[in-house]
Amino acid sequence: MERETGTFVPLEGGGAAIALDEIEIQILRSLVVQLLELIGPGAAEPAEDADPLAVLFAADGPTEPPSDPALARLFPDAYGGPGGDGKADPEELRAHSAEFRRFTENDLRTRKREDALAVVRSLDALVLDEDGDNGDNGDNGEGGDDDRGALLELTGELPLRWLGSLNDLRLTIAARLEITEDDESATLFKLPDDDPRKPMVMAYLWLGGLQETLIETL
Repeated sequence: MERETGTFVPLEGGGAAIALDEIEIQILRSLVVQLLELIGPGAAEPAEDADPLAVLFAADGPTEPPSDPALARLFPDAYGGPGGDGKADPEELRAHSAEFRRFTENDLRTRKREDALAVVRSLDALVLDEDGDNGDNGDNGEGGDDDRGALLELTGELPLRWLGSLNDLRLTIAARLEITEDDESATLFKLPDDDPRKPMVMAYLWLGGLQETLIETL
């Protein structure tokens, strides 16, 4: 497969592939590890002999939205968010949101954590070569360290897990950058190089490109 970093392409038989250089792999892994730290642990595993129905109705998750703006993006209220018709009773909406959150947030946290772990594991499984074709023929490369890379192939459930984590990363960075509208991202290209937000902005835009091409591929 011809090397073109930053772009997912379809795999024959299903799935997606992308060529990543060593720096891209390191950045992605670092971002996802930070996401894992932000998400924290998920729901505890029930005992093997536990009654599934009892476990379902015994859910005891949080009832209040997170105070961290990034976590609030990852775990938003189910009711009463922007775009409502304004006719519902705010107290009733808060009560519904609290009850919904109590039964769903821990499981959602677990799923997001599993998605992120799947991304880290797939990156850790890569074998760097010297010319970026793939990790199986590194002894044929003649490039230097700057040319080291690998071909990442996503099959089975991995493409959807990657989509989930890419979306979570962008939501997190958007919260840190206080991006609230999609069209604001266009203005981020114009930031001067000495702006302290520049590295985070570049990561946000790069992740958006990865997400877009993965969606198109699938």
